[in-house]
Amino acid sequence: MTTIAVLASGGLDSAVLLYDMASQHDVVPLYVAKGLAWEVEEQRALEHFVARLAHPQVQAPVILPLPVGGLYGNHWSVTGVGVPAADRPDAEVFLPARNVLLFTAAAIWCYRTGVQHMTVGSLEGNPFPDATDEFFNDLARLLSTALSHPMTIAAPFRHASKASLIARFQHLPLELTLTCNAPQGGQHCGGCNKCYERQQAFAQAAVADRTPYARGPK
Repeated sequence: MTTIAVLASGGLDSAVLLYDMASQHDVVPLYVAKGLAWEVEEQRALEHFVARLAHPQVQAPVILPLPVGGLYGNHWSVTGVGVPAADRPDAEVFLPARNVLLFTAAAIWCYRTGVQHMTVGSLEGNPFPDATDEFFNDLARLLSTALSHPMTIAAPFRHASKASLIARFQHLPLELTLTCNAPQGGQHCGGCNKCYERQQAFAQAAVADRTPYARGPK
């Protein structure tokens, strides 16, 4: 059975990707720790989800340290100050070169372990230039050349919505996933851009949202 590395954040999209890929592959969740404000709680969410899933083809998460504080400076993602609220445009939650950094760290791990396939849970609504099919294909070619190790990058949910994933995978413990830029005591804050996106997706899917929110769903 082929081994696949899944870029896993603890969020809903990558969590269901772990389960979906495990139907045909051995899956290794890779969490790239960049030193961002929400990562301690995000890692905990990923570990809880994988433990609850207890799938024989899903291995324990591997943490890859790649601190970006020196690059991002006083960006809100590092300081936790000025987190974009629910009514702010998606452009304000953009993290510079996010996928370049994530896949570079993951590709080095893959090179060291002999894995050739990486996947990511990017959705159709992702508006950023580093989440297109063209970008992933180009990056895979670049990393393959740089490491002299054949690599592929797949985004199997690239043409699916968050609501469609919720409807399809509602039997999973989705309430254990964390999709929030300002978690509070292990809970979603309920007021940031990511929480609003999550709440809207559950509503669109007509699926009960069991997620605990510090401020309560709007």
